Amino acid sequence: MAPRGQAGTRRPARFHALVLAAGFVTGGLLTQILRRFLPSGAVKEFLTTGVTPSLGPLQIDLVILKLAIGPVAMDVSLLSLLGVLLAYLIARSLF
Repeated sequence: MAPRGQAGTRRPARFHALVLAAGFVTGGLLTQILRRFLPSGAVKEFLTTGVTPSLGPLQIDLVILKLAIGPVAMDVSLLSLLGVLLAYLIARSLF
């Protein structure tokens, strides 16, 4: 059995996508909880202020079918990045 951290142990892209999604969900949950329960102040502003990039709406007009996709947006805050880091560390220790 090869020790952890050797170059020969590559994980599939699905694993990384799942860890990233779990981290953003966990971080988003932490952000919403702290937005609700922390008292107003500098700490609350620092931890819960987020950047929200968005894409869309994207409209596709085929002759017999019209689709509109979006807008798609993500609220990225310090806690969501912390959630991604936490999910990565947990996944790395488990697998």
